[in-house]
Amino acid sequence: MAGTVLLAYYFECTDTFQVHIQGFFCQDGDLMKPYPGTEEESFITPLVLYCVLAATPTAIIFIGEISMYFIKSTRESLIAEEKTILTGECCYLNPLLRRIIRFIGVFAFGLFATDIFVNAGQVVTGHLTPYFLTVCQPNYTSTDCRAHQQFISNGNICTGDLEVIEQARRSFPSKHAALSIYSALYATMYITSTIKTKSSRLAKPVLCLGTLCTAFLTGLNRVSEYRNHCSDVIAGFILGTAVALFLGMCVVHNFKGTQGSPSKPKPEDPRGVPLMAFPRIESPLETLSAQEEEEEEEEEEEEEEEEEEEEEEEEEEEEEEEEEEEEEEEEEERAAVTDVQMP
Repeated sequence: MAGTVLLAYYFECTDTFQVHIQGFFCQDGDLMKPYPGTEEESFITPLVLYCVLAATPTAIIFIGEISMYFIKSTRESLIAEEKTILTGECCYLNPLLRRIIRFIGVFAFGLFATDIFVNAGQVVTGHLTPYFLTVCQPNYTSTDCRAHQQFISNGNICTGDLEVIEQARRSFPSKHAALSIYSALYATMYITSTIKTKSSRLAKPVLCLGTLCTAFLTGLNRVSEYRNHCSDVIAGFILGTAVALFLGMCVVHNFKGTQGSPSKPKPEDPRGVPLMAFPRIESPLETLSAQEEEEEEEEEEEEEEEEEEEEEEEEEEEEEEEEEEEEEEEEEERAAVTDVQMP
């Protein structure tokens, strides 16, 4: 995260990365639109844009998580889904705090990442804005501009303000379009995946469509003020959408909780797990050891059978002895009775 913020700072506030000097035609009508003024004179100033982009999803996530936590049924499900991270013997991260930090942190990371992608595209391409020739003020009396359809690759032909000219070389993709659609789509995915309302079925669609419409109008404003081409705005929309979808689906998993596993599961018995058999050549040692093991197992089984047979024979002998003793006792009793009966 720190590296992302630092890289975004170098793109925005320093001249570390020089803009590519792209050529042009002196009579190109697509680059002769009137100069709309600085970004601070735009209908949507950068300060207002950045504040709204950062505050809207943050407020939606913060309010949504707190509201769901204070609902009993939702709170129980959140506690069951989220892991409780211990930071000491008496300190831990509450599931509510954990979700807020994770969702807002991922949003902030995506915002800086989108800004880096946009600045990298603008620096590498050096695509010219619709008002480039107006601020460039090329020397039309030079030999390069006198020839019709002469492509100018020399940036020194411009006579205007160098700072404004450099800004006019950063058109593709549109930063306003990319950041606005990213913020709107991230907030929309959070609303549709997390917030559940039974009272009003139109609350969520109205809120989501209103957020997306605001981002769409931001891109149209860039075209209407001649600050970007239509292709620049479309590319910005695609870039912001891709980043938002990736983070929402692959990183925060549609804003679902992460089930914790307090204890590691016991390893399964490998004999009961189906394994994939690969062809291999057995060595003679393995074959010999396997045969010896089989012979030992057979000998053990034979010994067990012999022991069982001996035990059975002993039991039979004991039973026979008991029967003989009983017969002898009966004969003695009969003999005693016969002696008593004789006179």
